Amino acid sequence: MPNHHAERSGTVRAASSSPATKKPTDWSQAWGEARYLIWRNRRRIFIGMILMLIGRFASLVLPATTKFLVDNVITGKQKGLLPWLAAAAGLATLVQAVCTFLNSQVLGVAAQRAITEMRKQVMHHVARLPVRYFDSTQTGVLISRVMSDAEGVRNLVGTGLAQLAGSIVTAILALGILFYLNWHLTLATLLVLAIYGGVLSVVFKRLRPVFRERGAINAEVTGRLGETIGGIRIVKAYTAEKREEIVFAKGAHKLFRNVAKAVTGVSGVTAFSIFITGVVAVVMMTVGGNAILAGRMSLGDFVMYIFFTGLLAAPVVQISSLGTQISEAFAGLDRIREIRQMATEDESDAGFPEIGELKGDVGFRDVWFEYDEGVPVLKGISFEAPAGTTTALVGSSGSGKSTLIGLVMGFNRPKSGQVMVDGRDLGAIRRREYRSHLAVVLQDNFLFDGTIADNIRFAVPHATMEMVEEAGRIAHCDEFVKGFEKGYHTVVGERGVKLSGGQRQRVAIARAILAQPRILILDEATSSLDSESEAMIQDGLNALRHQRTTFVIAHRLSTIRSADQILVLEHGEIVERGTHDELLAIAGRYKDLYDRQYQLELNRFINPGEDFTPEPPKVEMPKRGGRGSNL
Repeated sequence: MPNHHAERSGTVRAASSSPATKKPTDWSQAWGEARYLIWRNRRRIFIGMILMLIGRFASLVLPATTKFLVDNVITGKQKGLLPWLAAAAGLATLVQAVCTFLNSQVLGVAAQRAITEMRKQVMHHVARLPVRYFDSTQTGVLISRVMSDAEGVRNLVGTGLAQLAGSIVTAILALGILFYLNWHLTLATLLVLAIYGGVLSVVFKRLRPVFRERGAINAEVTGRLGETIGGIRIVKAYTAEKREEIVFAKGAHKLFRNVAKAVTGVSGVTAFSIFITGVVAVVMMTVGGNAILAGRMSLGDFVMYIFFTGLLAAPVVQISSLGTQISEAFAGLDRIREIRQMATEDESDAGFPEIGELKGDVGFRDVWFEYDEGVPVLKGISFEAPAGTTTALVGSSGSGKSTLIGLVMGFNRPKSGQVMVDGRDLGAIRRREYRSHLAVVLQDNFLFDGTIADNIRFAVPHATMEMVEEAGRIAHCDEFVKGFEKGYHTVVGERGVKLSGGQRQRVAIARAILAQPRILILDEATSSLDSESEAMIQDGLNALRHQRTTFVIAHRLSTIRSADQILVLEHGEIVERGTHDELLAIAGRYKDLYDRQYQLELNRFINPGEDFTPEPPKVEMPKRGGRGSNL
C-alpha cells in the first residue's frame, strides 16, 4: 500500500453497527484508496479498456448497416450489397462477442485478485488491532468489513470502471451520429433524456443511503445470529429460543423494510424508464415522421436513427447504474480505510527494540487501571514475581484478577504505573514478540474446528507428531484420545464441541506444554476437571510450571498451596500477600476463604448425597416462561 497507510492514528474507534451513528463517506480519502487500486491494476485495466472500446465500436456496425439495408438493398434493389452488409454485421458481432469474453477474463480475474488481496490486507490489519477494539465491536461488523466491503473493489478494477468508460464513449459516438442524421430530432430526444437523467440522479441520491444502511443492518443481524448459534446450548438451557427468534425477527424485518424501500425506488425508476421510452418513441414518430414526409430524412436514416437512439439511451441508464455501484465501492473503501487507520499493536510498537531472550521477571509498580473513565478496577497494585516463581491470585469475583492477568499479557495498558518485564516497561516492549514467550490455559478454553493434533500444535505449527503426542501424554490427553478411532487426528468440531469440558481443558494444557513458554498463565486451568482428573494432571501442570514464571487464578485454594506467593485481591487492591502457610497464620481474608472451602469439601466427602451450599435468601423472582414464552 502507499505510504499514507503507514501513518496510523493512535486512537482506536469502535466501528459502529448502528446506521444512525454512521459517518458520511470521506470521498477524498476513498478516492485516494481507489486511485491506488486502479494504478496497481493499470495494465489489466488498460487492456480491458482497449477491448471494451473495440467491442463498443464493433457494436456500432450493426445499427449503421440498417440505413444501407433499407435505402440501398430494400428500396434501391441493390442485391449485391446484401452479402457484404450481412458479412460486416456478422463479423462485427463476432468481434464484439470475443472482446466481451476476453474483457471478462482480463478484468474479472483482476477484480477477484484485488478482492482477495483486499480481504487479506484487512484481515491482516484487523487481527493485529488491540484487544479493546474487539471488546467494543460486533463480530458481524468485522466480518462485513472483511468480506462484504471488499466486494465493491470489483466495480473499480473489474468491468465496472471499463463499462463506465465504454458507456461514455458509446454515448458520445451515438450522439454525434444522431446530430448528423437529424439535429432537430436529436435536440428533442436529448431534452427528454436530460429530464430522465435528472430524475435518476435524484432517485439514486436518495437510494444510496438506503444501500449503505443495508450493509450495517446486515452486519448487525449476522452478528446476533452468530452469537445465537454459537451459544445455542445456553439458549436451549434457558428455553430462550422464542426470545432469540423475536430478536432475529426484529432485525430481519428491519432488513426487509430497507430492501422494500430499495425495491420500491428501483421499481419506480424502471417504471419511469418505460414511460420515458414511450415519450421518446412519440417524439421520434412525430418529428421523424414529418422529416421523412418533408424529404429531410430517408427511411433508412430513420431506421438507423432509432437504433442509435437505443445505443444512446442504454449507456445513459448504464452510467446511472454504474455510478451508484462505484459510489458504493467508494463507501466500502472508506469504511475499510477507517479500520486501517487504526493503529495496530505492531505499528504502535514499531519503534521499540527487540526483546531478545526473556528471563520472565514480572513486576507491578503502583498500577492503576480502569475500563470506564473514573471507575478504577485496579488501584495501586505493586508486587514482584521473580523468574521461575509461581504467583497465585485469589479473591472474589470482580476483584480484578482477570484484569491483572490481561495487563500481564499486554492486552491492556495501565492508566498509571508500570508493568515491568525483566526490568523493562512492558509499554516499551513489542507486544507480539513478548507474547511469543507466553502460554495460557483459560477457564473456558477455545479450540478450533480441526483435529486434536492441530489444536495442540497451534502455538508451534511445525511441531512433529511425536512432540504433539508427548505433550498430550504429559497433559493426560492420551487417556481419552485412545478411545477415538482416529486418535489425535479426530476432528473436535467448532469450539471443540465434540469434547467434554475436561477434555478441552487437557488439550489446552497440552497446547501450553508444547509452546514451552517463559511466562505461563493458568486461569482456572483445572476448573472443568473432577477431583480425580485434576489429581492426574496436576503433575503435568507442575512439570509445566517448572522454571517458568507462572500466574495462577484458582478458586480451589488447595491447588495453590505450593505457590511462591499468593496475592489476595478485593475491590482492585491487594489486601493480603504471602505463602499459603503465612496467610493461614495471619487468619485474615485468605483463611476465611480457605476454611469455608475446606468445610464445604469436607461435608461433601462425609455426606456426598447432600447439598451443603448455603441457602440463599428467598427473593420473589418472576417465573421463567415455559415453552414458547418470550420472557
